[in-house]
Amino acid sequence: MEALRAHPKVDLQIVCGGTLVLERFGKAVDVIRQDGFDVTSEVYMELEGSTPATMAKSVGLGVLEFTNEFQRLQPDAVLMIGDRYEALGAAIAAAYMNLTLIHIQGGEVSGSIDESARHAISKFAHYHVPSTQRAAEYLVRMGEREDSILAVGCPSSDIARTLDLSLDNAAMNQVGAGAPIDFREDYLLALFHPTTTEFGGEATQMRELLNALGQVRMPTLLLWPNIDAGSDHISKEIRRFRLKTDAVRWLRTMTNLAPEVYLKVLARAACAIGNSSSFVRDASFFGTPVVLVGNRQAGRERGDHVCHLIPDSNLIQSAIRAQIAHGRYTQSTLYGDGFVSPLVADKVAKLTLRTQKQLSYTTTENQIAA
Repeated sequence: MEALRAHPKVDLQIVCGGTLVLERFGKAVDVIRQDGFDVTSEVYMELEGSTPATMAKSVGLGVLEFTNEFQRLQPDAVLMIGDRYEALGAAIAAAYMNLTLIHIQGGEVSGSIDESARHAISKFAHYHVPSTQRAAEYLVRMGEREDSILAVGCPSSDIARTLDLSLDNAAMNQVGAGAPIDFREDYLLALFHPTTTEFGGEATQMRELLNALGQVRMPTLLLWPNIDAGSDHISKEIRRFRLKTDAVRWLRTMTNLAPEVYLKVLARAACAIGNSSSFVRDASFFGTPVVLVGNRQAGRERGDHVCHLIPDSNLIQSAIRAQIAHGRYTQSTLYGDGFVSPLVADKVAKLTLRTQKQLSYTTTENQIAA
């Protein structure tokens, strides 16, 4: 967004939706404004309930609301990132309104329904910015044109490359609840989202993870889960754990962190435990040891810093101790070298607007007939 805003040939409009605009998730839209961006509009599309049905209905509301905003704003192109169902709603709206769609992070393999949402967005998209070379190759094998790939690498690596890793202890401990953490010393970072295709099993999985953390009993920062189906069950397990154990002595919980602050916390952690995609992607740039739990990120390209396990408390606690003993891993540029954003912004400014697309391996005769 900074690179696009700075480009003389790009007029940046920002539409924020999903949990970005919700108070109970920290209303991160305010962080965007604090960073100096003008938020053009906010889209409210999330149905309460955190079930598969509410997720499906939220996609439908997203299509409606993003359609309204695109009709009002009349953009030339829509750029979006990732595999969230909120983005899928926006992609459907943009495609049916004949808007050129640019997709960041397409072509990756991952678990949960996000895998399907990501590929669906890729098939709607006219241009792509995959994060890795393998993802770029997968897009081509999916029938996307080679000339539709603008660049390879994830823009978050640009933030990681330029990040000042210092943290303000006092400021960090003013937010959240539970035991204060000295972020100058070793601590753990934990984050566990539901795997929607395993709806109903997330409470047991979270219980195993929490029990493992309880066995290690190091200062731990635990972030609350996202809004996906099953998140209320995970939140309930966290509350039960805090009440029934001595977690008050070593566990601190927070709702949300600004992107730069989150990356600092991730970079400085002795070990990250859970199933956030950032543990696979961004942690590789920092060399942070990771214990990846469950199937939410199954199949993702990952570096040597990741130990992948089933949700079993004994296996998890053993892996945490082993990763701490190992220490930092060598920095990886698998998901970007830190110089991605200006390249993407320049390509976006020069691209030819498209509304129609076909499989790249369609014959010339079929293209003419179509």
